[in-house]
Amino acid sequence: MRASGILMHISSLPSAHGIGTMGEEAYKFVDFLADAKQTYWQMLPICPTSYGDSPYQSFSTHAGNPYFIDLDMLADEGLLEPEDYEEIDWGDDETRVDYSALYNSRFKVLKKAYENFKDTDRTMFDIFLDENEAWISNYALFMTIKDHYNGKSWLEWDEGLKKRDPHELWMFKEAHADEVEFYEFIQYKFFEQWKKLKEYANGRGVQIIGDIPIYVALDSAAVWVYPDLFELDDELEPITVAGCPPDAFSPTGQLWGNPIYNWERHKETGYNWWIDRLRAAVELYDVVRIDHFRGFDGYYAIPYGDKTAENGEWKKGPGIEFFRFVESRLGRLPIIAEDLGFLTSSVLQMLSDSGFPGMKVLEFAFDPREPSNYLPYNYEKNCAVYIGTHDNAPIKGWVEELDDETIRFCKKFLNYECGDMDGFIRTFIRTAFACVGDTVIIQMQDYLGLGSESRMNTPSTASGNWQWRMKKGAYEGMLAEMIAEMTAIYGRCPR
Repeated sequence: MRASGILMHISSLPSAHGIGTMGEEAYKFVDFLADAKQTYWQMLPICPTSYGDSPYQSFSTHAGNPYFIDLDMLADEGLLEPEDYEEIDWGDDETRVDYSALYNSRFKVLKKAYENFKDTDRTMFDIFLDENEAWISNYALFMTIKDHYNGKSWLEWDEGLKKRDPHELWMFKEAHADEVEFYEFIQYKFFEQWKKLKEYANGRGVQIIGDIPIYVALDSAAVWVYPDLFELDDELEPITVAGCPPDAFSPTGQLWGNPIYNWERHKETGYNWWIDRLRAAVELYDVVRIDHFRGFDGYYAIPYGDKTAENGEWKKGPGIEFFRFVESRLGRLPIIAEDLGFLTSSVLQMLSDSGFPGMKVLEFAFDPREPSNYLPYNYEKNCAVYIGTHDNAPIKGWVEELDDETIRFCKKFLNYECGDMDGFIRTFIRTAFACVGDTVIIQMQDYLGLGSESRMNTPSTASGNWQWRMKKGAYEGMLAEMIAEMTAIYGRCPR
């Protein structure tokens, strides 16, 4: 089925409280998507962020981001008073997220909501805890211990807590029961609000494309609870970490720092950890994009402690047998495979055997020196087409970074020789819509005609990312009508 959608993270929604939430503006955006005849709202991972505020470096594979809990909705429930949060300085730029301001204030406000919650009916809360016992108690305990150690990594905790001595864990939990329950309460409210938003979106014909990173953060509940599933030494420190080798764009490669999976151990356990993770993802989203899909075929392992990715080596992953096993347990899953980067014949074969749609990025297509697989005439139907992802500049910013020869080739291909930037962007978007690929996803920044100031992430940089926010009312006017018309012209209207 031909369809289209818009990529924008929840954090980028307008809000008076520092960051986008699952409140009124999220529902308005769903209405906009429905009016624009879009099938999909694609988001980045909605998990809690850790290092560098990146949604791809999280403390948990299951938990939701506390920043996305809408404070007005908590006030409507009587858990907060408006004065508890309306006078707080959430940052002075409506187009940027101030993560420092959020970190210093958001949990204090949520703690007030928790204190007020204690005197209410706990029936649904207890049901939620029972339904999510497989992960939530460990996560809440993990976060409570982190707070006790002023945010230090679990590798720096006292030996008993670091290595999960049962008695010491029990003693700590008994002494900090209220703090543990606070983190459980946060997740209760997150998933309560998420469920309502997703049901509303689905009711309006909008499906959610979610995103899960292939790797997890070293400083996460997953590694702390299941160290045997990762390549760690006797002191639980990584032996190797993940990244990408040097290339033309990054002379020293990309050093991500995530621990590498012990795939043999995963296989011995029947891939139960992955089964649980993917089951949760397909319950949370309508479609799941798996980041760095090629890592299941072969992964790049870098010695722990190296400052660059230059000394890594490729190792074999579980391959197509992993996905066949998953399908035998969970059935056919709605997955988009992020298959960007250097692809070997074995990666391409794994993708073909899986049947999952891969990704095509139009901004990668216009190298005048050689033909590109990302030119639209090379696409197959079973693919998801993007002009750019969260790791790319919006069209306006992308053009500003190009050399003259590439710009000339791009304009010739698009049959757009002269005119203003708005016209060029519209032509670029129409080229994506017209292609044979079943699914087209456009960044919201491109529909708004924004430049590099709105870029979500620049890979291999540690600061200044994940901050862009859309101005309130930015998509009002004729934009939905324009998108709807284009969606109909190119046969991508929802059926």
